[in-house]
Amino acid sequence: MHGGWRWATAVGMAVFLGACGESSGKDDVDSPDGPGPWPLDAVKDYATAFGIGAGVRSIGVDEGHNIWLLKGAEIGVLRPGDTAPTWTRGVGQAAEGFGRDKKALGSTVICGGEAGRAYVGYHTYELQPEVPDKPHAYIPVEGEPHYTAERFAEYQKGDLDAVRLESDGQVVLEEHLWRSAGVSGGQQQLGIRNTNDFHYDEDRSVLACQRVMRGRDRGDVYIGTNHGVTLVRGLTYNSHRHAAWYLETPRADGSVSQSLQAGFNWGLGIGAGGEVLVANDWLVGILEPNGVLEDFDKERTWEGPVPWSYKGHNSQLNSLEAFDHWRAIARTKAGTTWVGSRDFGLWRMEQTDRSSANYTRITTLPSDNVTALAATDEGIVYVGTDDQGLWRIEQDGETLTRVDSVNGKQVLQLVYDPTVAPAMLYVLTDTGLTVLRE
Repeated sequence: MHGGWRWATAVGMAVFLGACGESSGKDDVDSPDGPGPWPLDAVKDYATAFGIGAGVRSIGVDEGHNIWLLKGAEIGVLRPGDTAPTWTRGVGQAAEGFGRDKKALGSTVICGGEAGRAYVGYHTYELQPEVPDKPHAYIPVEGEPHYTAERFAEYQKGDLDAVRLESDGQVVLEEHLWRSAGVSGGQQQLGIRNTNDFHYDEDRSVLACQRVMRGRDRGDVYIGTNHGVTLVRGLTYNSHRHAAWYLETPRADGSVSQSLQAGFNWGLGIGAGGEVLVANDWLVGILEPNGVLEDFDKERTWEGPVPWSYKGHNSQLNSLEAFDHWRAIARTKAGTTWVGSRDFGLWRMEQTDRSSANYTRITTLPSDNVTALAATDEGIVYVGTDDQGLWRIEQDGETLTRVDSVNGKQVLQLVYDPTVAPAMLYVLTDTGLTVLRE
């Protein structure tokens, strides 16, 4: 077997020994697995050392410590022991190429899952209203009024593929996700749609993804979409939750119409306690999952099985109606939340209650365009920018320095892996991939 699979087997054996009483106890389940299979250098240019090169737009790491790479219609996998990634082209939604008449307009993100599995996100266009007296994303099925085959085919566009690594390093489609945690849609393979009513194909474009790397929900994957946040467990999903607000418009008869403003969910993170961090065009939110997949979409705001511990907007920056263009979010173990905007830079958020917080802009960051954030167990916050490279905020929350050891002005993604020691921070830039180990 290849080194990547040997490592996955070793991890599985460690868990088995713990169950048999040979390890020191339950706390070991989420302690680092050791150094892991990758180099221990404090700074390592993987783009050069492993022939990854430039052009990769997203990376992910699975439980077996295989590194997944996404470049357009190509998926690459760098397994422990490999000297270069193995590339596979045209898998799943990318099989027919990209375009408006295809399954997707393009690929977006890749996120590792269990050992040998990854999830690949795609984007497509927004649906326009076609069915009388129904919202824009409503799609009838055969036998229902206003059904058309063309409209029904929209279910299959965009969304999320689960892909699997073969023994030769090639990647194959495992399944285009369609299994809802609810009864909605039955056995129809419709792609990701609303769990509470499959007629609404609102989550069509995947913009971000995060795997839970430790704790009770280890292995769960969250995706941020054009409409909300969806929880994926294995090949089953629950869609969705959104940090949203209602736009009220007076009608001529004196009544008021309400229009849901959900926003695109570019910013997505997992807190040290397993909380789900959400940042979209308008709002910032923190969800407290209860570990039950079927409960995730039950929206009761401050109550219910999966409440918001915070949901609000930065009133110090804009009115609620104006875009804040949040693109990244992270939270330290000490409970300080950081959010980054495409247009308004980096902000530190200190929550005052469930719907309000004090926001402080970090004016020493020489960029208004924050693309990525990551908080380490040591209290360090890394800040990726679109035009000024990677920056580091020290434990004091004030000291800010540029990380000159990482090449590239444009940071595309930060992935923090605390399951190994030292932890690994994957930094993907316009020039390649660098790994920092603290």
